[in-house]
Amino acid sequence: MEDAPLWTPAGDDTHLDFFRKRINEKYDLHLVDYAELWDWSVKNYANFWEEFFHFSGIKHSQPYDEVVDISKGIADVPEWFRGCHLNFAENLLNRTEQQKDKIALISLGEGQSTPSYITFNELRERVARIANALIDIGVRIGDRVVGYLPNSSTAVEAMLATASIGAIWSSTSPDFGSTGVLDRFKQIKPKVIFSVEAVRYNGKKHDHLNKLKTVVDGLPDLEKVIIHPFCSSTVDISQVKNSILLEDFLSDNTDLTYEQLPFNHPLFIMYSSGTTGSPKCMVHSAGGTLIQHMKEHILHGNMTHNDVIFYYTTTGWMMWNWLVSSLSVGATVVLYDGSPFIPSPNVLWNNVDLLGITILGTGARWLAALEERNIVPKDTHKLTSLHTILSTGSPLGPASYDYVYNCIKRNVLLGSITGGTDIISCFAGQNPTLPVHRGEIQYRNIGMAVECWDKNGKPVYDESGELVCTKPFPSMPTHFWNDDDSIRYQKSYFSVYSGVWAHGDFCKISSRTGGIVMLGRSDGTLNPSGVRFGSAEIYNITEKFDEVKDSLCVGQLVGSDERVILFIKMNPGYTFNDEFVKKVKTFIRGELSARHVPALILETSDIPYTMNGKKVEVAVKKILSGQDVKERGALSNPESLDLYYNIPQLIIK
Repeated sequence: MEDAPLWTPAGDDTHLDFFRKRINEKYDLHLVDYAELWDWSVKNYANFWEEFFHFSGIKHSQPYDEVVDISKGIADVPEWFRGCHLNFAENLLNRTEQQKDKIALISLGEGQSTPSYITFNELRERVARIANALIDIGVRIGDRVVGYLPNSSTAVEAMLATASIGAIWSSTSPDFGSTGVLDRFKQIKPKVIFSVEAVRYNGKKHDHLNKLKTVVDGLPDLEKVIIHPFCSSTVDISQVKNSILLEDFLSDNTDLTYEQLPFNHPLFIMYSSGTTGSPKCMVHSAGGTLIQHMKEHILHGNMTHNDVIFYYTTTGWMMWNWLVSSLSVGATVVLYDGSPFIPSPNVLWNNVDLLGITILGTGARWLAALEERNIVPKDTHKLTSLHTILSTGSPLGPASYDYVYNCIKRNVLLGSITGGTDIISCFAGQNPTLPVHRGEIQYRNIGMAVECWDKNGKPVYDESGELVCTKPFPSMPTHFWNDDDSIRYQKSYFSVYSGVWAHGDFCKISSRTGGIVMLGRSDGTLNPSGVRFGSAEIYNITEKFDEVKDSLCVGQLVGSDERVILFIKMNPGYTFNDEFVKKVKTFIRGELSARHVPALILETSDIPYTMNGKKVEVAVKKILSGQDVKERGALSNPESLDLYYNIPQLIIK
């Protein structure tokens, strides 16, 4: 890592600085920087969360009796803010008189020539009409309401309406096939589903009613199907049983009552990728989600009601839930549905200038794709409003840091963030009080007792290890659906180290900067001859080759040992041959070590990805070990897995 930071803070007037000074005052401390504040927050985590509860101004109807029982460890999944009652939707919609006419949502996408604007007052009214209609058809506290929806205002309105009455929301995006949707929704038995008749993507209109019909027919407990005409003015929905058009479903009643519920009341059901088994159904609480998201928006994002935030996401990714929570600070949320390359690769940058976007969120894959296409936004766009770029989904390689600062904007905070659906938030991410160093996530997030542990359960710095969390935090899942004995929950997070959350990510923490480098999924950790390293270390090398379009690095068991296999997808115009393989191996040996050199480098025509843009390593590893992987509903290109069966060079004799 180079010593010189790529970006440095301009001053000490951020929300994090104000919060640190407040803690110093109240507790008679002298915390001088973020590192000291973080250390205090994890050693005194009950005090930290209590202080932020009040700092954030969370609206609640009943005070808490206890923040958390500190005698319980993280594996006990302790209850947070016992006695407190609140409503998630109220905290997102409850604006001051001066803010009611402020823009809450801006919607646009493929085939939409002009943006659609909704004020906070209009949003509250729309939410009320859906909420009262849900009540009228018998939806009650704890019932499940689901969305099979594009990233649109309807999705936000339906989610907030569901939350306002105390029902539980779960969603997936139209790019999921019916099998993947049923793998998820069948487990939670929803009463109502919101959907659309069609979507636009990649310059084409895609019918959605046939997939929706299959999903509806596979959900016997479903009572009502509400269809929003997304691409057409008239829609024939007769083929879908129990269906009604959204406009015909809405109530005329615009009074909105917020059900006051315990802090730990279920809000969302989220799903694991399901690439190695049936998707886990993770239940996240209203209060835990709210306080964690507000912490990340206010302290780590330094967000205010003047911000306009956009994240390129679908409703099937936790970043959508995270994005919508920005309403809690009065920010304007931009919703975009469609390809980020249609009608041109500059479409999202056009939106930054058009809408005055201040925070832009994306995935590492998109940034890499822009660089590959030689897109240089700084030469074609003003980007005046933009102060933060966020990236997640997969590790952001050092080269992408160079691309952002050389080709997009010099004075922008590039925040690589990491966390996951499991915690519906981040373990580490952007920080307005710290410099940005090439290839590193800036620091661990406040209140998150994150460490890097070796295989013996000892904290390590400057070497690779497992990302763990040693102390409780509010956005842990309260439980898994249909996991009454908590067996699957405990196995998912606490089977690697007793009583400590192991997230399944491989990482390295710098002793010099405190920054974190993510090295890939630890269940896909490469371990040849007992030497452990992450796949991201290899990807950071392969992305330097002009010949390489994409790559996948996995381990294959050979007896009691493991060998590393590197699959490479070539760029058009380049040839995969022995000379190229030798070149790659030589470069890996020189940049990393002889131990990092793959045993075999093979060509492939496609790399499997999840819908959220993550490489699917573990499923391929299973295939190479002779297993059959049938769960493909979460993959954006499921047919790609077929390429990894019965590869002659990999057959163990």
